[in-house]
This record gives sequence, C-alpha cells and structure tokens, in this order.
Amino acid sequence: MTTIIFTLIAFIVGVGGTYVLFRVFNKKAMQEAVAEAELLKKNKLIEAKEKFIALKVEHEQQVQERNAKIQTVEVRLQQREMQLNQKQGDLQRKINEVDALREGHEQQLGAIEIKKKELDHLTKEAQNQLETISGLSAEQAKERLVEALKEEAKTNAMSYINDIMEEAKMTANKEAKKIVVQSIQRVATETAIENSVTVFNIDSDEIKGRIIGREGRNIRALEAATGVEIIVDDTPEAIVLSAFDPVRREIARLSLHQLVTDGRIHPARIEEVVSKVRKQVEEEIIEIGKRTTIDLGIHGLHPELIRMVGKMKYRSSYGQNLLQHSREVANLCATMASELGLNPKKAKRAGLLHDIGKVPDDEPELPHAILGMRLAEKYKEKPDICNAIGAHHDEVEMETLIAPIVQVCDAISGARPGARREIVEAYVKRLNDLEALALSYPGVLKTYAIQAGRELRVIVGADKLDDKETELLSFDIAKKVQDEMTYPGQVKITVIRETRAVSYAK
Repeated sequence: MTTIIFTLIAFIVGVGGTYVLFRVFNKKAMQEAVAEAELLKKNKLIEAKEKFIALKVEHEQQVQERNAKIQTVEVRLQQREMQLNQKQGDLQRKINEVDALREGHEQQLGAIEIKKKELDHLTKEAQNQLETISGLSAEQAKERLVEALKEEAKTNAMSYINDIMEEAKMTANKEAKKIVVQSIQRVATETAIENSVTVFNIDSDEIKGRIIGREGRNIRALEAATGVEIIVDDTPEAIVLSAFDPVRREIARLSLHQLVTDGRIHPARIEEVVSKVRKQVEEEIIEIGKRTTIDLGIHGLHPELIRMVGKMKYRSSYGQNLLQHSREVANLCATMASELGLNPKKAKRAGLLHDIGKVPDDEPELPHAILGMRLAEKYKEKPDICNAIGAHHDEVEMETLIAPIVQVCDAISGARPGARREIVEAYVKRLNDLEALALSYPGVLKTYAIQAGRELRVIVGADKLDDKETELLSFDIAKKVQDEMTYPGQVKITVIRETRAVSYAK
C-alpha cells in the first residue's frame, strides 16, 4: 500500500515537471517566431521599396523616350509644313504664269484667225485666177495631179521592189546555194526510170504455148486473177506484162515464175498461185516499210503508215520510183535541216512521208499532198509533220520551217537530170500555156518559150510601151506565172524592147 502511494506521488511530481518544462519551451519558441516575423517583414519592405524604385526609373525612361519621339515627329511636321508652304507658293506662281500665257495665246489665236481668213481669201482669188488661165476646175486639176502621182509612185515602187529583190538575191543567194549544194553532195542516190511494162524472160518459146493454154484459157485466167495484160508476141524468149499498177505487175511476174518453175499451169492452179503470191507481196510490202524506217532511223510510225511506205516501192512518179524518191527526200531534208540548225529527225520523217498520198488503198478525188496530210493526221503524226506534208505543193499554208525544206528537197530530187521523164503532151501543153499567158497582155507582139520552158522571151512593141512599162510588164508576167502555173525549178521572164527587163518566177 505504501508502495502504491509513493508511486502515485512520483507520477504526480513527474507530470507537473513536464508541464513546467513545456511552458518554458513554448515561450521561447514564440519569442523566436516573433523575431523571425519582424525580420521577414523588414526584408519584404526593403524588397518592395527596391522594386518601386526600379519601376519608377523604368517609367521615367519610357517617358523620356516618348518625349523624344514626340519631339522628332514635331520636327518632321514642321519641316513638312514648310515644304508644303513652299510648294503652294510655287504652284501659285505657276498658275499665275499659265494665266499670263493663256491670255497671250488667246491674243495670238485671234491674230492667227484674222491671218487665216486673209489667206483663205487670197487662196480663193488665186484659185479663181488659175482656173481662168488653165481652163480646168480645181477638181479636174486635182484628179490629173493624183493620176500623175499614182503613175510616178507605181513606177518608183516597181524600181524599188526590183532593187530590193536584187539586193536580197545578192545577199541570200550565195548562202542558199551553198546549203543546197552541200545537201546534194552529201546525199548519194541512184537514178532509175520506171516503166509501165515488165518483161518476163523464159527459157524457150515452147513455154508460151503452155502459158496461153488450150483456146487461151490459161492466159485469160491469169489476166483475170492479176488484172494485168499479158502480151505474148513474136519477141523471142520474152513475155510482156503491161499494167499501170506496179504491184499487179509484180504479182503477175512472181506468179508466172512459180507457174513456169512448177510446170503445172491450169486455171485452178493459176488462181491458187496468184492468191499465195498476193499474200507474199503484201508481207514483203510491210517488211520493206519496216526496213526503210530502220535504215533511216525513223521510229514510232503507225503500222498502216509503215505499210504505205513499203507500198511506195511499187509506185512511180514521172518514171521515178516513189520509195527511192522519198528516201532521197528524207536524207536531203535531214541534211538541210542540220545545215540550218533545225531538228533533222523531224525533217527526215516529213521527207519520207511527204508522198504517202500517192499510195492510198482507195483513190479519193483529192490532191496527193492534202490526202497525205489527212492520212498523217489520222495516224496521229505531229502537226508540224502534217503541215509539211500538206504544204509541199502549196495546197495549204506553210506554218513551220520544216515545210519549205520538204518542198525544196522534193524539187531537188525530182529535178535531178535523169530522175524523171515528163509526158510529151504535158510538156508541150505547159509551153503553150506559158506563151499564151504572156500574149494575153496588151502591147505584147510575140512570145517564145525556150530552154525547155525555163525561159520566156516576150517581144513588145516599142511604140506601145516605154521602158518603165516594160519593167512593170516583166514583173507582172513573172507574178502571174508563179501564181497560176506549175513547173519545175524557175522560169526566167525576159521582156525585149529597146532595153530588156528581167524577173524570175520561182
């Protein structure tokens, strides 16, 4: 019991000591907290004061900068105001000067008007006096003067045109000849004349009887199948195949060769062989077209155009093989285009295709140049190629530089000695037309076409035309020949009076 009492007393004493100690420590902590708060307050006041001072300095600096800008603007405004005042003064001075000039001009115009009236009066009096002296009215005199001036101007214009043409020839002819000659020299080609008949050689005349057959049935079957006239006459060891279509002649020749080699000649066999040969020729045509395009380095042609190119081998123009002519024109075009700095591939393509209008499957009533242009357009050739094909005989207007190159090269190939032969009737008719055209002009007495139609001599009456009219007549005839006639090369027009005037229709 006593132990319990002591224990309680000890506990009570311990609790009281702890409470006293807690109060002592709490008071000290409060004092430290108050001191720390005072210190923090002082620091914050110092920071606020420093920030205020910094903001005040920044504000004063901004105010100074704004005042400086305002002063600068005020200075500029003052300067501009001074300039405007100066300009206003200058403008007012100019207005005063213009007003003074206007008054002076009005006075001068008044004086001029008075002088004009006086001049009109004097002119009218002089005109009346001239009409009285000359016996002509003013309108009649004016008409005569205008006619005289027209004649003089026309004559001067003709002389001027001739001078310009001669000067152009002197400057351009040399280079043109050089290019043409170089193009011709760089292209080598064969010259061959095609005929409308083919001679089929045989070993003996006994074969002629087998070809004719009993009562002529074999030869009739062969002519019906090929469309070729077969002439069996007294010519030794030869049979003549006659047709204007070279493809038919070739089919007939190959068919005869197979029939004679095989020995079996009768109507059924003839039809079988002709049909087989026709297919072979068609395949050969395509192969020739492909080989031609490969040789010339032309790519991308439509298959139908390739077939037409191959078909050219069996066509001729004035006796000149059409494929040979087209190949020659293609090479000439490429050479000339290279000399002129143009695209040689396009020129070669246009040169090869320029005569495809001569080998269509059907025969429409169109010039071959127009037909060829439409075929090229149909098979998606480029517009400049189509235009060159259509314009090489001037049926359509030339739009690119390739067109005149094709035209020139076509003329070069066709005009070479030995390249073509002209039908006699057409040649005579052309000469007669040339002479008749010149005879249609007044004052012309005689005309002579010489040098195979390349020169026309015109004899005029010395009492009907003077020298200037002779020169004009030469120019007019040359222009009419150029516009209305078709001819190879150029025609020289020589008008003969006391003097001679020479012009060329190209």
